[in-house]
Amino acid sequence: MEPVTLITGRLLMRTVGPPDTDTVYEAAQDPDIQRWTTIPSPYLREHAESFAGELVPDGWANGSMFTWGLFLPEGEELVGMLGLSMRSMSAAEVGFWGTKEHRGNGYVTEAVLAASRWAFTQLSIDRVEWRAEVGNRPSRAVAERCGFTVEGVLRSGIVNQGVRRDCWVGSLLPSDLGLPSTAPYLPARVELS
Repeated sequence: MEPVTLITGRLLMRTVGPPDTDTVYEAAQDPDIQRWTTIPSPYLREHAESFAGELVPDGWANGSMFTWGLFLPEGEELVGMLGLSMRSMSAAEVGFWGTKEHRGNGYVTEAVLAASRWAFTQLSIDRVEWRAEVGNRPSRAVAERCGFTVEGVLRSGIVNQGVRRDCWVGSLLPSDLGLPSTAPYLPARVELS
């Protein structure tokens, strides 16, 4: 698939490539990004080169991962990064981070909603999953503002810096955004005993 550009009320969401290597490298030096995401730590220039030059374009080309840099339209200042990784034919997992100087402005929330709408309507998926290490309250706040239902804790659900850690997991369905699903959804009935 060719990379897709999305435009929201305040953001230009476009793929990143080799010209963005320095920008990605500099943003990823933030200790909070390295602490709470699964990017390499320490984050070296070669990691940014591989990400922008190989991982991102390869993901778009083979349909396995759709990654956007989140930029302010004027001057294209980077405010965050977002990726949708395909987990099955009908589900994707969202991952994101915001740059330190732009956190708290709702940019990542805006981008998650735009990417989710795109995935539901253009990829015909029926579930976007979110995972974050237990304790990553800013990530959870973004997910909850987007309408994700936090479904619980997965024990040893992610690996971060070589250590298995518990993570929160949540989901967003097309119906949460007022969109139709590709397949009927029958929620479980809770039986009272």
